[in-house]
Amino acid sequence: MKPQTPIDSGSNMFLTGAILLANFDFNGLTDYALKAVIGGAIWMTFRLASDYLSNKIKK
Repeated sequence: MKPQTPIDSGSNMFLTGAILLANFDFNGLTDYALKAVIGGAIWMTFRLASDYLSNKIKK
């Protein structure tokens, strides 16, 4: 009977993550995140202004 080695899923996940992130473009991701935050802030400003004006017109 051969001794069985336990499967270490943590190291398998680390290896998979390292391979997937090896060629990841972090500069592009940072640029996209910055644009998303700015776009979300602009959208939120217009949404709040729309709600404010809508409530003001109803009264």
